[in-house]
Amino acid sequence: MAIEIIKRPFGTKLAEMGKEFPNLIWLDSDLQRVTESDDFARSFPTRYYNVGVAEANMVSIATGMALSGKIALCGTFANFITQRACDQVIQCAAYCGANVKLFGFEAGLSAGGNGASHQSVLDLSIMRSTPGMEVFDPGDALELVGAMDYMAKSSGPAYLRAPRKSSPVLHNREDYHFLPGKATCMREGNDVTIIASGIMLPRALIAADLLEGEGINVRLLSMPSIKPLDEEAILKAAEETGCIVTAENHSILGGLGSAVSEVVCGSRPVPVIRVGIKDCFGEVGTLDWLSEKFEMDPNSIKRAALRALELKHG
Repeated sequence: MAIEIIKRPFGTKLAEMGKEFPNLIWLDSDLQRVTESDDFARSFPTRYYNVGVAEANMVSIATGMALSGKIALCGTFANFITQRACDQVIQCAAYCGANVKLFGFEAGLSAGGNGASHQSVLDLSIMRSTPGMEVFDPGDALELVGAMDYMAKSSGPAYLRAPRKSSPVLHNREDYHFLPGKATCMREGNDVTIIASGIMLPRALIAADLLEGEGINVRLLSMPSIKPLDEEAILKAAEETGCIVTAENHSILGGLGSAVSEVVCGSRPVPVIRVGIKDCFGEVGTLDWLSEKFEMDPNSIKRAALRALELKHG
């Protein structure tokens, strides 16, 4: 069955939010093409601010405007808003509990052509460990717009990994509703659980198909909310399937895999195999090529599930 692809879901939703929330502003660091904020800028020119290539200042300005009553949104490449502006994110936005919403584009290996300097392999770990910061990594267009809705209506700092150009629709439009701290069960199964976020979700669906073809029943959880985390769903999966694979477009240190492992180790120890970027930097290449090289493609997820089953029965 063909998968529906939505073009520019972020930019479209941002412009819609501008209409719904009169006190919402957007700050750019000279990357309107990347952040898809052009529609918002045309519709609300007095609420759009391009601060230039000054990411740290952008976060500081956003914090001041948030403390003045604005819903302050700002975005750039994921590594710039979490690494280059890290001090301002922590000392300004987070420490003040300001209503600043941070958006990181082309996270992880998605920035393939730009190489390691633009590939954020540790943004989730930075943001997840920042006190009071909510963290989201949506896997399809519905999770994305749902998380954006939630962020606009909630208070306090939050970070979202945003897709660029297009995003698939993997959930049922009729019954999907985003909730922070809640996973969605995409498939039921009792042999092994795969927990995926971001661009790894469609790959996990393919891996589940491959495993089902070999008679292995897979429970697939989509986990767009990294913090808060759905600990109940994780522990239920550990209890009922006995082993877990995590799949993320991020380092296996500090992100989704680490978060799941922390929950499991604390209450229901079972084997957890983490699929993601190992302790290394990225490289220049297409996303598909990099995914195979770094063992983050559907076949790699399948192999991880088979290894988890071996440990489970070991």
